[in-house]
Amino acid sequence: MSQMREDAAAVALARDGDSEAFRSLVERHSRLVFRVAYRMTGNEADAEDVVQETFLKAYRQLGRFESRANFGTWVYRIATNCAIDYMRSKPKRETAEEGDVLERAAGDTGAPGAEQLVLAGEIGARVQKALNLLSDMERAAFVMRHYQGFSIDEIGRALGLKTNATKHSIFRAVRKMRIALGPLVES
Repeated sequence: MSQMREDAAAVALARDGDSEAFRSLVERHSRLVFRVAYRMTGNEADAEDVVQETFLKAYRQLGRFESRANFGTWVYRIATNCAIDYMRSKPKRETAEEGDVLERAAGDTGAPGAEQLVLAGEIGARVQKALNLLSDMERAAFVMRHYQGFSIDEIGRALGLKTNATKHSIFRAVRKMRIALGPLVES
């Protein structure tokens, strides 16, 4: 059975009060939701808050989910909106947790050498700082397109934008990212 059909069946069961069915949806989609939330907030604790809020809202709004739609796209839109709302409520949020991410990466056995970890951490931190310079809508569109591989139509539906507005948001985001990361690429 395809994931979309499995999701639709789980949603139908969850609507009827089956908590295990909803838990399976959470397990299936929580990694994607976390990645989106982390990319948008730049902070692991904030991302976890966004994930919780996303699935709470999804559960409360199961009655609105149209069974012919893709649950993943639907919950992704909720996650994006929750992340945007969260970021607006915390205007002076911290940037990416470079040190914490590096410590965890360094703890893995068989991991790349220390120099590679430091370089990867520096690059990741600069990318996250560049993402933080984007507007909420640009960041959402950029993350959905370049980190998650969503199509223009999927991004537009998730963000409630028309095709041209979606393309324009992505274009602006890419342009800003190129400017912000230009020195990194040139060095």
